[in-house]
Order: sequence, then structure tokens, then C-alpha cells
Amino acid sequence: MPAKDSTPATGPAAAVAAGGAGGASRPVPPTPKGRLGSIEAAVHLGFAVLLVASVVRYVMRHSPSDNVLVLGLAAAACLLYAVVALLSLRDRHSAPWMVALVAVWAVLVVAAPSFAWCSFALFFLCRSALRGAASYVLAGGITLATAAGLFRLGNGTDLAMLLGPVAVGVMLTLIYDRIQHDAEEQRRLHAEVTQAQGQLAASERRAGTIAERERVSREIHDTVTQGLASSLLLLEAAGRGWPSGAAQQDLHQATSLLRTNLAETRSLVHELASPGLESTPLPEALLLAARQYLPEATLVVTGAPRQVSPDIRHALLRVVQSAASNTALHAAASVAALTVGFLPDAVTLDIYDDGAGFDPAAAAPPSTAGGYGLRAMRQRVEQLGGIFSIQSAPGEGTIVAAQLPLEGA
Repeated sequence: MPAKDSTPATGPAAAVAAGGAGGASRPVPPTPKGRLGSIEAAVHLGFAVLLVASVVRYVMRHSPSDNVLVLGLAAAACLLYAVVALLSLRDRHSAPWMVALVAVWAVLVVAAPSFAWCSFALFFLCRSALRGAASYVLAGGITLATAAGLFRLGNGTDLAMLLGPVAVGVMLTLIYDRIQHDAEEQRRLHAEVTQAQGQLAASERRAGTIAERERVSREIHDTVTQGLASSLLLLEAAGRGWPSGAAQQDLHQATSLLRTNLAETRSLVHELASPGLESTPLPEALLLAARQYLPEATLVVTGAPRQVSPDIRHALLRVVQSAASNTALHAAASVAALTVGFLPDAVTLDIYDDGAGFDPAAAAPPSTAGGYGLRAMRQRVEQLGGIFSIQSAPGEGTIVAAQLPLEGA
């Protein structure tokens, strides 16, 4: 072939030489197999454009007798390229076809260095179609063939045409491998973050389940358990004094309390609300809740009453119910008084009785026999950002106090 064929010595050779050194595994295709990604489509289109341009350039510069072999090799390379690209797209084994493509292209680029521009597409195809060492061996073959063709183009006297592509190829290989390593590191970190997010979501679900169980246990304690305990106390008193008038009054009160407790149980199934108390002003609702267990309870309101959020209202109702039930069961009090205070930024609740009192520090821990009331009241208040306290001593009565911040204060 005449030596008039000219091709830049650095561009295509530098690109294909990027596969001639290094040992990293091939990069993962940017799109899933079975779907042609934008990068693959650009590479294949680039190969077609460069091949056509190289054929036109060669035909215009050489005689028809020189064209037959070169055009035949170009047609074979084009066919093999299409086969390898199709097999790679379908994730099928394409190593033998890639070897044949590199062999045909090596002969072609040595015979006609104009086709060295196609090294761009062949390099990317080799790295995406093959894995491991095979991709580097074949890419190295592409690099050597490009260097040989360009060295031949210089009539075998220009050493830069031989060494330049190899040197540039080594540098680009290092850059390529570093980019690939960073991409793999990003994928690894992404997988770790995804796994951590999954573990966090599972932990939050477990924590939510535990919190919901505690919430339901508080609701059952403050409604069903307290009501049943008070009813049992009244029925036992009625049984001891029957058929006196006091016993009949105790029986009537126990019946009324059981009906209320039944309504509370049904309410617990439906949104855990307090039936009949939602529309009642807060002070009156608290007094009604206390009188379910302490019929003689009184109420004092300080400040200007105003609306509070449903969560605060619900918490105060449950605190009153639990405290009043404890007073009826254990205190033997003659006086029970509620004080509700509306401050500019909070609402306060004090429940006082002059009963037997107890030592809060020596209170029994929760068990199957009871002991959940104080803990449940404290949890309700503190979960809403409030302050809960108990002041009591044996023989000196008890004060249960709660302060809850108002929303928007």
C-alpha cells in the first residue's frame, strides 16, 4: 500500500491504548443488559460513521486494485462488530467473535492506517463485551496494531509514531482504571447505605411496634383495668353489707361503672377515644372522668379556659382517670379535688386527695398484679413534652401534678 495515507499519530492510538495495560476488571455497563444505553448507542454510531469516513478516504486516495482487499477486510470487520455488539447486548458469550474481530481489524489497520480511527469504538466494545484479563489482552492487541500501522505510515523511521501511542495508552489506562475503581467504590458505598437504610427502617418499625404496645397497655390500664378494679371493690363491699341501703348504693355504683367501662372498652376499639367527653369543655370533661371513681370530687379552674389539642386533652383525661381510680382503690380519702390552670403557654392539672398517701420512691414496679398506673401517667405527659410529678407521704395525702405545653405557645 502506498505511504501517502496519513492519520494523526496520537488521537486514535491513545484511545485504544487505554486497554493495553492495567489489571482492573471491566466497568459495569451504565444500563442493564437487554436495553441499549445512550453510551453504547453513541459508540456504535461512532463506529459506523468512522468506518464509512475511512472507507471513503481510502477509496479516494488509492487505486481500485488496492481497494479490493481493504474493502473486504472493512466489510468483515463491520459484520463481526455487529455480531459482537448484538451478543453483548443479549449478555451472551462473545469472546471468540471478539478475537476474530480484533484479528481482522489488526490486519486492516496495518494495511490501511486510515482505519485507526475505528480504534475508539473497538476499545469500548472490547471492554464492555468481555470481562477480566481477556478484555485487556485484546485491547493490548488493538493498541499494538494501531502503533504498528502508524509506525508503518512513517516509513519505519519515526520512532515517536511507535512509542507515542503506547506511552499515552499507559497513562490513559491508569486514568481509566482509577475512574473504574471510583465507580465501583461508589456502588459499594451505595449498597452499604441502602443496607443501612433498610436496617434503620426495620429498627424504626420495631421501635414503633414497641411504642404502640406501650400505648395500648396504658389505654387498657387507664380504662378497662381501673374500671374493673373499682367495680370489683364496690361489689365486694356490697356483698359484705347486703341487703342494706349502702350495699344497694354500692351495687348501683358498680353497675354504672361497669357500663361506663364497657363504653370505654368499645371506645378503645374505635380510635381509643373517651366516649361522651370529646365535645365537653376540658374542665367539665376532667371532672366527669374523676367522678366515675370519686363521686364527691370537686373542680377549681384558674385562668381563661381555651381549646387544647386532642393529644393534650386525651392525656389529661387518662391521667385523671388513673389518678382517681388509684385514690378510690387505695387512698380511703374523704376529699378529692381537681385544679385545672390555663397559663399563657401551658395547661396544668393538680389532683389532690387527703387519703393514706404513700412513698413514691417505694412504689412497686409494674407486674401482673398492677403497678402500671404511675409509669403510664408519667409516660403520657413526658411524651408530649410536659412535666409530671407526685407529692405524697404516708398519712399525708397525695398530689398528682402535670403541666403540658400548649401548641403554638
